[in-house]
Amino acid sequence: MATRQPAKKGARTRSAEEPPPAGGDALVAAMAAAAIDRPLLGMERVFGTLGSALALGHCPHAWIFHGPSGIGKCTAAMRLAAVLVDPQSGAAERASCAPLVRSRSADLLRAGTHPDVHLIRAELAGSSADRELRDRKQVNIPVQLLREHMIGGTSSSGGLIEGAIFKSSVLGAGKVFIIDEAERLETDGQNVLLKVVEEPPPGTFIVFVTSSLDRLLPTIRSRCQSIGFSALRPDDMKQWLDNSLGEITGAHRTFVEQYAAGSPGAAVTAVAMDLQSLHSRIVPMMDRLERGACPLEMADLMNDFASEAAEAAVKANENASKEAANRRAAGIVFSVIGAEVRRRMHDARAHPQRLRYWAHVPMVIADTERMLHANVNQKLALSEFVSAWAALGAPPAVAARGQRA
Repeated sequence: MATRQPAKKGARTRSAEEPPPAGGDALVAAMAAAAIDRPLLGMERVFGTLGSALALGHCPHAWIFHGPSGIGKCTAAMRLAAVLVDPQSGAAERASCAPLVRSRSADLLRAGTHPDVHLIRAELAGSSADRELRDRKQVNIPVQLLREHMIGGTSSSGGLIEGAIFKSSVLGAGKVFIIDEAERLETDGQNVLLKVVEEPPPGTFIVFVTSSLDRLLPTIRSRCQSIGFSALRPDDMKQWLDNSLGEITGAHRTFVEQYAAGSPGAAVTAVAMDLQSLHSRIVPMMDRLERGACPLEMADLMNDFASEAAEAAVKANENASKEAANRRAAGIVFSVIGAEVRRRMHDARAHPQRLRYWAHVPMVIADTERMLHANVNQKLALSEFVSAWAALGAPPAVAARGQRA
């Protein structure tokens, strides 16, 4: 690990919670602060692999970081970028994949203004100068977004866009393009990227970050070096919770641990959205479903929660897409149900009939999520979800208990 350089006496250091200077990318700033200034738990293997590649001087120019959501893949990509784009990075920083804390490059990253680091994500469409791109639903990463922020080409209005990937590095060390949630890349966008992935301009690195590796084309996967990320081990997750959410205790802490399943990002979401409250309201309805009932009010609860969460997200970010926010919020509701299903499957291991019953529920969830991705009305899709679940009936042992009662 590179030696952390202390701040000079009397120097003012900017808190990670302070907003970046005007014009900075707030998400890059927050991610860079986490990547540079804080330990990333449970990633020793990942940084060992990256450090070995950097130390040998044969670092691949295209990577895929894949694994569960919320475990720090994009933050790890930012840490790699911080090493690659800093002219002051030496052998020690490269061998440990640990960026310098005090350098001009690190300061630019923390401010969200580094000219050689580009974080590509669907939400950038909301602030595009291209009206057609701005009006899109932001549920995918379209090829036009890649043209605007990465590869260049012709805009929808016929204007010429200069590709950032073909420009020289401003600081002279290299440039990095991180594509977050790369599974949202449209097929034509992935095809357009093939050439720059196979033969990137000198000093250019591309990192695809995804929680769904199978949604990247085989032609993309074959041209990249892949690194798999895993959920945090229980001890690492406990330490992270102690350090980051130490005020959460008791039953709330137990719920957050079970829901997060080793994902710090999921833990933050659970607290920020008060998912324990949703869980406490939805569990009795799941009990009724297991007994063979059909509580259609569960669909209303899910729809109301998702709609309110999406509305809050759009209100907090004027560039956010309502459609994308609705889809994300519905996914969070299903994640609460999924976490409870996993717990019940674990508890039912010694009861084959109950285990088979709970093993069918994820398939019902998957069918409903496909309906939502196909733009079926959310309230209708959720009503169909509850009805399809109820159609599973009650496990024989549970039904027998109900008859005796």
